[in-house]
Amino acid sequence: MTSSYGLHGRGALVTGGTRGIGHEVARQLAEAGALVCVTARDREDVRRAAAGLGGIGLAGSVADPAHLRALADLALREFGRIDIVVNNAATNQPYGPLMDVDPQAWREAFTVNVEAPLRLVQEVWRGWMREHGGAVVNICTEGAGHVGPNVGAYGTGKAALLHLTQQLAGELAPKVRVNSVSPGLVRTEMARFVWEQGPVELPLGRIGEPEDIARAVVWLASDAAAWITGADLLVDGGTRVRAAHAGAYAVHDRLRSSTPPLP
Repeated sequence: MTSSYGLHGRGALVTGGTRGIGHEVARQLAEAGALVCVTARDREDVRRAAAGLGGIGLAGSVADPAHLRALADLALREFGRIDIVVNNAATNQPYGPLMDVDPQAWREAFTVNVEAPLRLVQEVWRGWMREHGGAVVNICTEGAGHVGPNVGAYGTGKAALLHLTQQLAGELAPKVRVNSVSPGLVRTEMARFVWEQGPVELPLGRIGEPEDIARAVVWLASDAAAWITGADLLVDGGTRVRAAHAGAYAVHDRLRSSTPPLP
């Protein structure tokens, strides 16, 4: 299906592109004809992923501005262009109550989850997109829309990334489209501690797979979404629908069990 998106010969950068959602995004971009450059911290993982994709890669941390600069330089040198940026790399640490969070760990999380996507877009904007245009897709989370135990640092950072997406969409238009995809629970190593606990009941009957998210990302990066910018595409199997229904029924039950005041 992705081969119909017309991405042949376009240059693409994918952070966190060696496993899970990021690797499947890179694979589908390559399948659609894009020239793909991946990055992650483990050198062997990057080498293996790049070889399997028929693309290139550079190992390093997205928290390092010098690495992001080198990544953009590599893609421009090898591909001659960078048309697509997918900011997928993220950390779900620190995990725990915000009242116990270490300030340094908090800053490190924001460096990876918020600052790195901005810095990479800056590098690519200066090197190619300012003159030639392109598309950016940021990977956020369904959880940015509500609160949950122990994931305050992650959720707050992703909420900031969601706003950053909209801000960049306004600032970089009309040359560059900037959108985000917000996955629900997906079967990845990063979320293993959640889905290994047992079945999760969702309206669509299953948790997500990396392929579900990648299809949405590639679509947004393609010309099929040419009139879409500043949008967040929720791909969650109905997680938010389930939560909304549960909340509505809880309120309904409380109303039925309470005694209304006399007129």
